[in-house]
Amino acid sequence: MALEIETFSNLTGGNAFFKAIGHPLAAPKIAALLERLKLAGPVAVYDPHSFALGFAALYPPAGLDLVSVYVQNVEHIGQMKFGATAQPVTELPASKAKTLFIVAFDAARAIDHIRHLAPRDMAIVSLDDAKLPREMLSNPRHYLDPLNFATNFAFFRDTDGLHTRLVTANYWAGYGAKEVSLWFMLFDEHGKAIAEWRERPKCGMASISVDSRKVRAQFGLAPFTGQLFVHAIGAAGHDVVKYALDVYGDEADALSCTHDANAWPADFYAGLPAPRKDERVILWIQNSHPCPIPAKAVGLNLMGSPETAWFDRVVSPFASHALDVAELLPHARWPQQLEIQAGKHFVRPRYEIARANGRRRIAHVNVERTDLKSDPRIPELANLLGKGFLLPAPLAPLRQFRLTVLPTPMATCQKTLPVTLLVYDSEGYERARHSFGCLKRSESIALDLGDLIDGGAEFARGYGHVELVYDFAHGGEADGWLHGIFRYEDIASGHAAETSFGAHVFNTVLTYKGEPQSYSGPPPGLSTRLFLRLGPPPLDTLCHLIFPASLPWRAHSATDLILHDGEGQEVARRQVAIPCGGSRFWRYAETFDAGEREHAGSGAYIVVRDGTCRLFGYHGLIGEDGAFSLDHMFGF
Repeated sequence: MALEIETFSNLTGGNAFFKAIGHPLAAPKIAALLERLKLAGPVAVYDPHSFALGFAALYPPAGLDLVSVYVQNVEHIGQMKFGATAQPVTELPASKAKTLFIVAFDAARAIDHIRHLAPRDMAIVSLDDAKLPREMLSNPRHYLDPLNFATNFAFFRDTDGLHTRLVTANYWAGYGAKEVSLWFMLFDEHGKAIAEWRERPKCGMASISVDSRKVRAQFGLAPFTGQLFVHAIGAAGHDVVKYALDVYGDEADALSCTHDANAWPADFYAGLPAPRKDERVILWIQNSHPCPIPAKAVGLNLMGSPETAWFDRVVSPFASHALDVAELLPHARWPQQLEIQAGKHFVRPRYEIARANGRRRIAHVNVERTDLKSDPRIPELANLLGKGFLLPAPLAPLRQFRLTVLPTPMATCQKTLPVTLLVYDSEGYERARHSFGCLKRSESIALDLGDLIDGGAEFARGYGHVELVYDFAHGGEADGWLHGIFRYEDIASGHAAETSFGAHVFNTVLTYKGEPQSYSGPPPGLSTRLFLRLGPPPLDTLCHLIFPASLPWRAHSATDLILHDGEGQEVARRQVAIPCGGSRFWRYAETFDAGEREHAGSGAYIVVRDGTCRLFGYHGLIGEDGAFSLDHMFGF
């Protein structure tokens, strides 16, 4: 039941075609084009760029009087497209169709190549009839330039007592973009567009904030829970809309932060935790396409189990559905974890955990890779890459917080997960380690750090960090896509947050398969540019910066914390020296004085910049009542 669409390749990047035909403004134009074709009599299809399968996945050709399909690539002759056997386009003169539909944008060249083959009375149409307005294109000369479709979705809710806030900055200006604007379309839970607007950053790298309360008031909306579609116009350098998303309540019971949804729908997602006895886990299924999600196209299974429970309802185009995982897997319990059979119907989804004590939190699952296989070189590279792939996460004072670590398989090829947890103090000294052994795919083993460290004095009040690394002492295989869930609970208040991410190679000049990753350009990525959004008073903003190193690197970082006002102008900066292998926890109100914070004003943000090393950062908000949020930061 998976959609036959190409979305993202780790070799070629994102596919702009599926974004072009799935864009909310293109969808009604394509629907109108298909209606005209249905009334036009016999239709032939020409597929010069092999887009037909992806097009038919979102727009099934039911009702078309289709008589023939033609292709340009001889290797595609004989394939089934639109339900017909593909013929060479040189057979077009024999077609009995009255209309030829070319499945392509910027189709003039393709038309010129075959016009002499088309019967004289044959009409020719293409997807050029469904283009976005020219003023919405970053590169009007090349319609399928990925920069024309710098888009993303965001979970967006405003109900009585619950709200969301999307925050980003015009980071495209740093890559030479001159005039950037963001176009928004808000969908309610039924997939109905209930608001549309456009915002232009004031200047340069100005911040951009969209608060659900203001949107609801501006458009006079009823309570809603849906998704916000974001399109960056005039983009340069990055074809991805990155953002931080705060989910907050009128009371302290709800406070979470998460980040951009990863704009390419995937076949599988993983890292969805099963509920504890006092919890409900809600998976937000939010359709990313202009076609319905059929019944039994989305399912859940326990990680490592072949038994899938299928969701037996239709989800309308762009609609949202709150699926209580207990409906499908009533006996699943933490620390079990669930795999999502998503079929490329939606981008990386959020899940929400509601506890019996009234607390609730939101986090995201991750893309489960289908293109990986075990890499036998990884165990052999320790002499060259040291720890190699590692996954860092904050360690908060154990007197106040409980930290639970759960390794999570995140590729369909992973049958075993040989992993060890390393514990470091803030200065980078290893203080403890725990071997999980060689975990089977079906094993979900959660470690409480309090049990490992046993209230060690250095962590009772202080901060440090942990790292998940490969450990082949007990055998096993690796592919570099090592993931984990890190769950933090305030022991006194009961508030909790969790975050998940994947491993990378950090801070070595040697490169291996694209690692250490770079924000732009080829590896190695040995510099840092992280975005830190600042929460509104009375909430304070927290940040935990980690200097992970696969091999010993520079002794200390040379990190600048640069405070910008809402228009992107620098207000103040602080320098931080983080020991290699160590970390630093800091708060906005304690790092910048009252005068600087007042000068920065609303819309302020911080850029964490370091030209000497690659840092990994976590951010969140914290209140005086014990509420807090935590997630990893994004870079640009």
